[in-house]
Amino acid sequence: MTTPTFIWDLDGTLLDSYEAILAGIQETYEQFDIPFDREEVRNFILRYSVKDLLVRDADQYGLDSEELNRVRATSLKEKNTQIPLMDGAREILAWTAEQGIQNFVFTHKSDNAFQVLTDLGIIQHFTEILTSDSGFARKPSPEALLYLIDKYQLDKGTTYYIGDRLLDAETAIHAGISSINLQIDGLEQNQKISHLLEIKHLFAT
Repeated sequence: MTTPTFIWDLDGTLLDSYEAILAGIQETYEQFDIPFDREEVRNFILRYSVKDLLVRDADQYGLDSEELNRVRATSLKEKNTQIPLMDGAREILAWTAEQGIQNFVFTHKSDNAFQVLTDLGIIQHFTEILTSDSGFARKPSPEALLYLIDKYQLDKGTTYYIGDRLLDAETAIHAGISSINLQIDGLEQNQKISHLLEIKHLFAT
């Protein structure tokens, strides 16, 4: 096989973190007396982002979205130990090491991601990790992906952004690379999978 390159999202892709994220948002909303509808919040952050959610609700309730985010980030950091890997994540990363596949990360998660990946024992798999604190435009802007492609001279034809939301697939397409996605189907340049270990079969020799 032609050796591919993988750029990974984290939340909902490699990290089974949505329960911890929702718990952090709920604690924050309780502190600021904002109503919390778990299912509505989950659906919103899957379609958009936590930042978009906080901006929306801060506007609605006359609050400062940056302050909301600071409180939420502190709450989430306290829940680092509650964040497990997605099923198959450790195995698929071990497979990439065996195959000589280079891995990167681009996530909307803050630099807290470095501690989570270290605690889970997988940080060594990634050549470079870009977070929301790295200074790049947020998804679906391709800015961060294009930075990695340019810096490491990656072949767009064999580079894949792996995620779990429409936002991730759109980011890949805007960067001119292909998408592998755990949720989204029906888009050109995107391959839907239902489990991370299916990635092996996509690149079987």
